[in-house]
This record gives sequence, C-alpha cells and structure tokens, in this order.
Amino acid sequence: MRRRSSPVSKLFAALAVALGASAFLVVHGYAARVEALAPALGGPVPVVVAATAIPRGTVLSSDLLDVASYPARFAPPGALRRPDASEGRTLLAGLAAGEPLTRTRLSPARAGPVAALVPAGMRAFPVATSLTAGSVRAGDHVDVLATFAGGQPHTETVASSLEVLLVLSPRAGPGAGGLVQTGAPTGTTGEGGQTLVLLVRPDQAEQLAYARAFADLTVSIQGPEE
Repeated sequence: MRRRSSPVSKLFAALAVALGASAFLVVHGYAARVEALAPALGGPVPVVVAATAIPRGTVLSSDLLDVASYPARFAPPGALRRPDASEGRTLLAGLAAGEPLTRTRLSPARAGPVAALVPAGMRAFPVATSLTAGSVRAGDHVDVLATFAGGQPHTETVASSLEVLLVLSPRAGPGAGGLVQTGAPTGTTGEGGQTLVLLVRPDQAEQLAYARAFADLTVSIQGPEE
C-alpha cells in the first residue's frame, strides 16, 4: 500500500527545492559578475611566491619558491614571474608563506649574502661566541666586551648596542641564510658556538679588530626595551 507524505514532509521538500534554486541563482549571478569583471582585472599572470616562510638573509633557490596565478591588475609591481630569476640572490627582507617576491626584496645580482645586507657607510664584523643555537636572532642588539689578560687583567666594553645582522652556525649552509663557519678567529671564546655578524661603523670595526688581537671577546645581549 502506497504511503502518503505528511504535510510537514511536503513543506520541507518545497523548502529544499526553493533553497536549491536560490543557491543556483546566487552562484550563477556571482559567476556572471566575475566574468563581467574579467576584462577590467586583466588576464592571469604568474607571480613567484614563497613556498614557506623565508627569513631575511636567505640565499634563494627555486625549491624555496612557488608560482601563483594573479589577475594582472593585482600582480604586485616588480613581482618576479619565474623562480629561477632569483637563483643565488639574497633576500633583503623576510617573506611569509605565500607572499609575492618582488625585485625590491632581492640583493644586487653580484652582491654576496653578507654584503647584500650591509647599508652604505656601515660594515659587517663577525664575532665568534659560545652561544648555543637559538640564543640570538638577527635584529637583536648586543654589547661586545673585551677581557685583557697580562699584568693588569681587566674587562672593558668595546662597543654597545650593535645590531646582529646574521647568526652563523658552524653547520649552517648558505640556503639557511648563513655561511659555513670553519673555526673561531684568534682571540675569541666562540669555539664550537655561533658567530654573530654585527653591523658596525668603520671606526667600531677598527676598535673590535684591535681588541680581538689582544683580548677575548664576549657579548652581552640587550633586552628588547633598551
């Protein structure tokens, strides 16, 4: 015997049909508007983006990058179109995952990974330390202290509030934004630790080099509020 539908079931069925029709109309209208806007937005163009978060100072390679499709009107000015166009260049500012890579983020073609980050009139000076991995990051500030032995042992501050440009690990490779550190310079206490590349003035570089020749150099780390 055929079962009759209740009034409630019929009501729900009618609502389902009505909602389905409404959803179709909304989607169809949206698609029509997108199609109408297409000429104004321009056709799709390739834009190189970061495959994952990439820190400042990284020497770029194609495996760190992806290619996304952007409407021509919304492609960032200076955006790269091919990953190999940045091969071997140093990243001057960090990228978040999916962020477009533009030419303003890249070092000059012939600049090394450290020189690319040094502003005009400044110098990069390496100081080997006994700090463990993760203790200091690029952008932190440190004081450099020299401890002199001999007849009158004493410690003095050679330079204050120096910005850490790069942190180099003995095992770091160029792709990680660092260089291979093969040994600590003479007169330092950084054997087996990290080397901090500090941003200094030329006169500070002279003072640090002199102190390193006659003393052991150590660093003290400043807090973020100083």
